Parts: sequence; structure tokens; C-alpha cells
Amino acid sequence: MEIIVQKFGGTSVRDERLRERVLQHIAEARRTYDGVVVVVSAMGRKGEPYATDSLLDLLEGRGKYLPARERDLLLTTGEIISAVVLADLLWRQDIPATVFTGAQAGIVTDARFGEAQILDVRPDRLRAALERGRVAVVAGFQGSTEDGELTTLGRGGSDITAVALAAALGARRLDIFTDVNGVFTADPRIVEEARPLKYLTYAEVANLAHLGARVLHPRAVEIAMQYNIPVRVRSTTSDDEGTLIASLSELRARAPFRERVVTGIAHVFGVTQIKVVRETVDPELQLVVFRAMAEHGISVDFINVSPNSVAYTVRDEEGERVAEILRGLGFEPIVTPGCAKVSVVGAGMAGRPGVMSRIVEALVGHDIPILQAADSHTTIWVLVPGERAQDAIRLLHRHFELERE
Repeated sequence: MEIIVQKFGGTSVRDERLRERVLQHIAEARRTYDGVVVVVSAMGRKGEPYATDSLLDLLEGRGKYLPARERDLLLTTGEIISAVVLADLLWRQDIPATVFTGAQAGIVTDARFGEAQILDVRPDRLRAALERGRVAVVAGFQGSTEDGELTTLGRGGSDITAVALAAALGARRLDIFTDVNGVFTADPRIVEEARPLKYLTYAEVANLAHLGARVLHPRAVEIAMQYNIPVRVRSTTSDDEGTLIASLSELRARAPFRERVVTGIAHVFGVTQIKVVRETVDPELQLVVFRAMAEHGISVDFINVSPNSVAYTVRDEEGERVAEILRGLGFEPIVTPGCAKVSVVGAGMAGRPGVMSRIVEALVGHDIPILQAADSHTTIWVLVPGERAQDAIRLLHRHFELERE
């Protein structure tokens, strides 16, 4: 069978008008493909009745007193409601549909409630429904352990559900429908000139996703790349084909190849910089600091080390706790809260001289201090004061002329 998987996010199914557009996309897919699998998120966003955050708000302290197993039982209901509502609309349009929970769709996970990892996908029931001419509507974000415990996959888990099912079913393509028309060169809410990109490689999207761009869940990109599943990121309210994410070889076959030095600008707000400096070389410094972070379960990022210093970042909400831990070890950390990590991403910068120079020229030339920097072969990261972050994003977008095709 020629199968397509379509995933609709919470903003795509939040109200009747948008759900009508969802029906149109499903009907169009049925005219082209033998089988259609639809993965849905919970309806809407925080404040709307069945959104994941709204469900959490029903619990005292958003569930911090409740065991993770029981919290997952509640959170799976949002996607189930969404799937049943959509199936009802399909039946009204004489489109036969069968609803599946994540467990019924064959998503088998470990027992890490709230952040479960998929261990296996057994889509036999989905195949049977597709062979009977049914649209398979699957509740995203969830699965179950081998012994039947319901689990959730963490934020963005519906993307993971969709790509895992696409891989297991050998789907021809995965379409991710959202409220924007593709992947942009930067956040269009910050950069007015940001534009959607027609094509991206898996590697470019993986970098953007890991670095804060709200594109796809990083785990979903990794699965798509592993199984070579083309992914389109599209707008629910448009018929435009959005951004195609695929292997470099496939993209070269579809469009004239044009190497881009910089593909896009990603960002993460709400970051605290931690610096520990010794007056003399201390061979134990890095070991003591990072062992303490590991023992207290603190995730660190943006790490720079030298013989007598370490610098790294944590989330703002962890900043003061980290400072207390370090003081307890006899250090006097320099703590700078409210920073932003701004990332310049582009496969074409590998081995290309002058990129860092242009970043410094754009930022320092406009009095935006660079608090820390690091790079890989496809990304350069800079840490800047949070109050100047949006200026930095706009300047870098303009400096690398990303508004141009």
C-alpha cells in the first residue's frame, strides 16, 4: 500500500473552522494514497479545555504531588478526546475512520513515565484498518509498556508518534501540519523578514530543532533521518506544500543545488551563565564542578573549559540552585541570569573562513556583547544578554541576508 502519515498539532484541531481544514487535507490525501494514518495532538493550548497544560492545571501544583504513572493516565486523555472528535467529523463526511490509542496503534515504550522512549512499533491493527479502507486516527504523544502501563512521550511527543508510525508502516511521506507555513529562517514573530524555506536537509533541521527552533521534536528528526522518510512541514490553513525535509541526495534531485553558508537563526531564551574561575591552574576544577552537576541531576549546556576556569549554562530556574551547590563546594561562581543562546546554523559554513568574523561584526558593531561562544562544523553559538537577544537575532538575519531566496 502507498501510505501517508499526517500529523495535526493542537493548534490545527483547536476549533471547528480549523478541524474543517483538517478534513480537507485528509480527503485530499485519500485521493492520492491507498492508506491514510492521522496522528493528532490534544486540542488547543493552555487555557483551552482539553489542552495538555489545561489538564495539568486540574492537579494541585500541576501534579507535582502525584506519581508520574498516574499523571500520565490523565495526560493521555487529551489526545484521545481529539482523536474521537476528529473521527466523528470524518464519519459525518462518509469517511470511515477507526480511532486508536497509542497502545492500540502498537507503540511500545519503556516505563519512564512522562518521557518514555519507544522500544518497538507493532502496527498490525493499523494495517488491518487501512486494508479495510479506514482512515486510522491515532492519539499521539503516548504508548504503553509491555505489561500495559500507559505512558507519555514528553513534550512534542506527537511528532515522535507520527514519525515512528511512518517508519514502521514504510510510509511514502509524513506531513506535519501546524500554524505556520513551513520552517522559517528565524522566528517570524521576532524577524518580520523571516521567510519559509522550501527545502532542508535532515541535518539542518536536526540542528535547528536541538537549538530551540520550534520545528520538529529532535527525536522525530533523528528517526526520519534513520529511516529516510521525507517530511513536509505545512500550514493547516494553506494548500502550499511548505518545507520539504529530506536527504541531500533527494533534495538535489528535486531542485537545483545551492549551497547556503547560513540556513537559519535559532534561539533559546531564559538561560543562566555560570562561571567558575581559579587564580591558578586547578586540574580538579572541571571534574569537581561537573560531577556536582551530575549528582544533583542538573543538565548543563554551552560548555567552555580552560585549565583554570569553566563556563556553562543552565536554565534560569536552576541558576540559583546551581550557585548554592557551587558555593557549598567552596567556589565563588559568577552567575549571569536572563541570557539567551543564539545559534547561527548552516551546513555550508563547514570549512568556510570568516563566518565568526561576520557574527562579531554584526553584534559587537551594534554594542551587543558576546558573553560566550562555541562552534561545530555546522553551527556557531553565541550567548548574549537576554534584553538584547531579539536585536541580535534580527541583526544576524539581516547580516547574512537570509531574507533573500
